[in-house]
Amino acid sequence: MAEVPHISLEQWRSLIAVVEAGGYAQAAERLHKSQSAVTYAVQKIESLLDLKAFEIQGRKAVLTPTGQMLYRRALALVNEANELERAAKNLSAGWEAEIGIAAEIIFPNWLLLDCLNSFGAESPQTRIEVIESVLSGTAEALLTGKADLAITPHIPPGFFGDLLMRTPVVAVAAPDHPLHKLDRPLTQRDLRNHRHITVRDTGSQRDRRAMIIEVEQRWTLSHIATSVEALCAGYGFSWLPEERIRRELQDGRLKPLPLKAGQQRWLDLYLIVADPDFAGPGVKRLAEIIRARVAGACAGVKQA
Repeated sequence: MAEVPHISLEQWRSLIAVVEAGGYAQAAERLHKSQSAVTYAVQKIESLLDLKAFEIQGRKAVLTPTGQMLYRRALALVNEANELERAAKNLSAGWEAEIGIAAEIIFPNWLLLDCLNSFGAESPQTRIEVIESVLSGTAEALLTGKADLAITPHIPPGFFGDLLMRTPVVAVAAPDHPLHKLDRPLTQRDLRNHRHITVRDTGSQRDRRAMIIEVEQRWTLSHIATSVEALCAGYGFSWLPEERIRRELQDGRLKPLPLKAGQQRWLDLYLIVADPDFAGPGVKRLAEIIRARVAGACAGVKQA
């Protein structure tokens, strides 16, 4: 007979929250519990295992080396429990009641909406939650279980993805921007003297150092639409998905920068099923639709 665990999932969740929130008070706020309840849960773990998971440095709870190991194992345990619950619900209810999909902003909006519309015609009762993500936001949505599917240029460790398409990303600025007035091929040194417009990483643990280019001036905005508006107004330059600025390029509000190197970049986008072993029929069908629609719309672009 299997031994009954002495530490509950809720206690492990309290430990994880203290780590990720940076303290007991912050964890209590995140979990909607009292600080004393969170503190007791962590102390119970330490007492049952006869170890110290945290040490207090100033006002912050910092993991001990033993605590770091506990945190990694607890995270895996809680994620596994969440996946098991979702799988059980999917199997008992037939097609899923809700599906989450994280799609990086470089994936064409019209194509994503077309896929969702096709799926909706087959399963109108399934709710879809779309997470429009940037950089680590996609990986975070997968790791926290918010996304059943993801479209991303980066496959996080522990996941597998299939190549979906290649998409061009172009360096652009308004036609009257000073960079265009140089009237010659541009170098990175030229760019450093002007404002870079970029879109904020949507992950909570974003790395502010993860920039395309080092510049003296930068605006980091939350939405790609705001970035496009800023570029058209002549406030800076940026690399943007060609599909997202096709209209602005056609009507002349934006113009490709004549860089010596790197004027256009190609990004591979991958489709990730978060948990292929436990994916429900709705997740599998939506993945099929995305693959088929992208293959049809991007014939000649996708490369293996």
